[in-house]
Amino acid sequence: MSTPPVDGLEARITPRGAAPVRRRPAWHPATVAAVAPETPAARRIVLDVPTWPGNDPGQHLDLRLTAEDGYQASRSYSIASSGEGTRVTLAVDRVEGGEVSPFLVDAIEVGDGLDVHGPLGGWFVWRPDESDRPVQLIAGGSGIVPLLPMVTAHAEADDPVPFRLLYATRTPEDVFFREELDAALRATAPLEVTHVYSRRAPSGSGEAVGRLTRERLGASVLEPDAGALVYVCGSTPFVEQVLRWLGELGHDLSDVRAERFGGA
Repeated sequence: MSTPPVDGLEARITPRGAAPVRRRPAWHPATVAAVAPETPAARRIVLDVPTWPGNDPGQHLDLRLTAEDGYQASRSYSIASSGEGTRVTLAVDRVEGGEVSPFLVDAIEVGDGLDVHGPLGGWFVWRPDESDRPVQLIAGGSGIVPLLPMVTAHAEADDPVPFRLLYATRTPEDVFFREELDAALRATAPLEVTHVYSRRAPSGSGEAVGRLTRERLGASVLEPDAGALVYVCGSTPFVEQVLRWLGELGHDLSDVRAERFGGA
């Protein structure tokens, strides 16, 4: 997922744990360790980055490809993993007409080399034990990528903070990280997940099909007086509409962190 500079307002954090580890971003050589289909239009790519310093949930990196003739192309991608390991997971959605994402989705192979710069971003992050405020995550399509490591870190830490995720996709096949989300739901850390399908719901589910509306958003997210930290990620039109609706529903936008993505 391509991730341009973040937008929004700084959220208020209530510290309740150790200070976060600060990692200095740098360029690192990386090798493709594994690839697998994620959705019909997206691919999961696992990178082996021996010098990677680790990253926090929600951070991103710059990825640089170099052709045999020396031509280089760089794009920013959210990181779907977190922690201290040297394996970095990305999930890239193909953007038709893009320069980099079609190659990453259709052509890159295990053993290929590239460079990554990071970890980047200290604002669109959530860390276990850092705040006792509930968390509301809102994702559109591949906007789930930077939110997944927040969900998994929350589950792995058995963090008691209530988590709620609203995830809008076209069809069940377009859901990223279904196994990881199901595993997080089985964990003891409190988590609720609501799916909104705009074109087709799972067979026999009885779920309403249609685009996300203000009314459905209001019924699915934590109430404005819950004091939640809110993270929103998706395409620019999706994020702008959600922010507008959150304001109309009475949410304090100073508690909202938003990240938009575009073509790559």
